[in-house]
Amino acid sequence: CVMTTEKTTAPAPTKQDTSRSTQQAIGTLLAILALLWLFWSSGFAWIIVIGVLIKAAVYAVSAMSLNLEFGFTGLLNFGQVGFMLVGGYTYALLVPHELGRAGSAGGSWPVWAAVIAAMVAGLLLGLVLGIPTVRLRGDYLAIVTIAIAEILRIGVRSFSGLGQSFGIIQYTDTFDDLAPGFVDSWAQSLDVPTKDLWLFIVAWAVVLVVLGAMTLMIKSPWGRVLRAIRDDEDAVRALGKNAFWYKLQVLMIGGAIAGLSGVLFALDLGQISPVNFLPLVTFFAWTALILGGAGSLVGPIVGSIIFWVVLTQTSSLAEDLFPSMSATAVSAPRFILMGALIMVLMIFRPEGLFGRKEELSLEIQ
Repeated sequence: CVMTTEKTTAPAPTKQDTSRSTQQAIGTLLAILALLWLFWSSGFAWIIVIGVLIKAAVYAVSAMSLNLEFGFTGLLNFGQVGFMLVGGYTYALLVPHELGRAGSAGGSWPVWAAVIAAMVAGLLLGLVLGIPTVRLRGDYLAIVTIAIAEILRIGVRSFSGLGQSFGIIQYTDTFDDLAPGFVDSWAQSLDVPTKDLWLFIVAWAVVLVVLGAMTLMIKSPWGRVLRAIRDDEDAVRALGKNAFWYKLQVLMIGGAIAGLSGVLFALDLGQISPVNFLPLVTFFAWTALILGGAGSLVGPIVGSIIFWVVLTQTSSLAEDLFPSMSATAVSAPRFILMGALIMVLMIFRPEGLFGRKEELSLEIQ
């Protein structure tokens, strides 16, 4: 009996694998450069850095919700701000608060229960919105979601129990009181308010938790069905899968994540009113997703960081380059630069920094 051993070698990396690694390295490098620019342009002031990164975390969570709906399933949701509104208002109304100009107080729920309720509210909105509309395709679904978001925003202004146009105030105290002692020590050493550092820690912890949950969902058999629906819904139906039910689940889960981002959004603002939930918020979330790459797990996070650094720090750069410009004129370059950045990206890398060209959804479901 002769025993032979075969030497096995790992397969050589393909050209596609090499290109993918280069793409990830470039995206990571751009994120690092954006952070370095943030530190340099802010004069290494932690209060400015933390403020920008809190906004990046809020929109990263919102963009991850859109990524689940569009990047992995092909659902075009242009009413993301409506889900954030429902989450933010639910949280603010349930914890101790005051109603704008009226000054009436209310709410007694603990923070954790109010956060869960905000996510459930976003989930229910996804259910109610999805049942009649999830069968719509492409731009029709986009139009409906835009309309729903505007109906919610304008509707809030009509109810005195929601603060009308004066909004809700004094709802962050219960959250701020949860900050442990070491956060206060860190805040003093960094010369930043304790509440800002505490929100920064919580917001980025939420980003990591959502990223972990998204990774588990997308790499599961359920996630593979979503990608199949995005690529060819008719083929999925032919295999006996209920595409309607899967898409409805995505809207519900995406709505819950968007409701959570609405809570972070409300905590960052400190007071909310209908004017805070304009369609521009949806545009910001979509921009972060496009920059990072739809269909990529880390893309929305990196895209949100780059987006907020560019958006907030371009004005200070314009002030240094053009000191004679008025304040109104100085604020314009950030939107011009962001628009130019998106145009260049759509021309040369339509899949974004971390997205894959072979997974780019061209036929919107």
